[in-house]
Amino acid sequence: MTTRKPGTLNYLAYGSGDFLGAGTMALTSAWLLYFYTTFCALSPIEATSIFAMARIVDGVVSPLMGYLTDHFGSTRLGKRFGRRKFFILTGIPLVFSYSLMWLGDMTYVYYLLTYLIFEVVYTSILVPYETLVPEMTDDFKEKTKFSGARIALAQLSAILAAFLPGILLSYFGKDNPLSFFYSSLVFSVLCAIVLTLVYFFTWERPAEKKSAVALAAEQQKLTLGQSLGRLKIDLLSTLRIRIFRQHLGMYLGGYIAQDVFNAVFTYYVVFVLMQSATVASTLMGTMAVLQFIAVIGMIPLCIRFGPAPSYRMVVVLFGLSSISYGLLYYAGLSDVFSLLLLISAIAGLGRGGINYVPWNIYTYIADVDEVITGQRREGIFAGIMTLTRKASQAGAVMLVGILMQFSGFVAGSNQQTPLVSHTILAILCGGTLLVLCIGFAISLRFKLNLKTHQILREETEKMRVAGNVTPDNITPAARATVEMLAGLPYENLWGNNNIGYLNRHKPAAKSLSGRVARLDNTGGNLTHL
Repeated sequence: MTTRKPGTLNYLAYGSGDFLGAGTMALTSAWLLYFYTTFCALSPIEATSIFAMARIVDGVVSPLMGYLTDHFGSTRLGKRFGRRKFFILTGIPLVFSYSLMWLGDMTYVYYLLTYLIFEVVYTSILVPYETLVPEMTDDFKEKTKFSGARIALAQLSAILAAFLPGILLSYFGKDNPLSFFYSSLVFSVLCAIVLTLVYFFTWERPAEKKSAVALAAEQQKLTLGQSLGRLKIDLLSTLRIRIFRQHLGMYLGGYIAQDVFNAVFTYYVVFVLMQSATVASTLMGTMAVLQFIAVIGMIPLCIRFGPAPSYRMVVVLFGLSSISYGLLYYAGLSDVFSLLLLISAIAGLGRGGINYVPWNIYTYIADVDEVITGQRREGIFAGIMTLTRKASQAGAVMLVGILMQFSGFVAGSNQQTPLVSHTILAILCGGTLLVLCIGFAISLRFKLNLKTHQILREETEKMRVAGNVTPDNITPAARATVEMLAGLPYENLWGNNNIGYLNRHKPAAKSLSGRVARLDNTGGNLTHL
């Protein structure tokens, strides 16, 4: 069997696909709440209720999409176009629904419906897209490069999302909503182009690289009721994977902090610093440029030191910068533009790293899951990731809107009360730092790195040959590593547990108590306590 090796074109084509995931998300999180309350006559409560209702819909669509893409390969269309890539292909013309969200002076119902429509389109594309890296390669360094290309190009889209509205506001006038419509139209066109590149220059895992259990899972025919039952069991089973829970904690800690920050930053510039939205655009653009630079640096950093230590370093950077915005204001230096640029640059370095690490980690989660369940379930994990990402963003924006409403914020007004200003500062500094601390604490328990992943891959190859029989040719050090990553005794791996739908009738795994693996600080050596 020949292993397909990715080249520069494959890395760049795959990475460009996150113009949809990151670019539209950046434009939405930074500007949509401001757009709703400034140009659409919606109160903060009305605007944030749109995000809340979208999360109810997404609570069904994201996991359903994850399940569907995992099992679409047995259908005629799946065999012809791919179980993942079929949805990317159909999504190319649908991305233009994004621009419908950004028309001014429409009704509340219009904004609700257009937001819901795009959320469904976004999920139907992004969930399959997120599964492609573990489909294309098992190699730690190749996965790191794919993730690096994705997040680096995502930061380019964030640069565009930060600067473009400011440029168009200067051209059309600060009171003209057309600036945001044309910004969204640019992103719609770019998304259609890059998704075409993703379709033609990526591939899916060949059948000979899948275990017998994984192949059987794809071909299994179920009734509607059985399919819904399987979906429920598989969704809940993802939270039984210890390393996935740790990953979610780091992911949400970093991304919710940014959601809180993004939702209130434009208000901070306009109503606390009393500057224009164009200045906010410039500062966000500065952050985005440094985010791009940070991602380039994070690729060798994660390979050398591992994801968790790298994550903690950039969390500290972003935390310090978020506090600095408040200190600048209370020190009476908020009109010193050079200091604002400097703090924004430091924030960008931290945010770039935070954006990169969780999506780098995600590409290895399915490898650990395969060791535990004997299956490849990238889609179900991608569904949970997309759901939690969008839910966290909506929750952060909702909370900001509610707090601002109760502080006395008046939609459409150019002046706000001092209480509103202090509320904005409290959210920007305190809220951001609080969530970052949670992610930092969880990262202390995360142990996957280049060396431990290599051992995991070697044992996975043995499992694929042996089927659901536990291989017996394993060294004590390798056994300790695999048990540490999987969170289960070695004898209960390879599907010999009740995790997931196909394994639900098997005996539960034994406890690891009494055999705790300790990872030292030299890069992955383990001993038993």
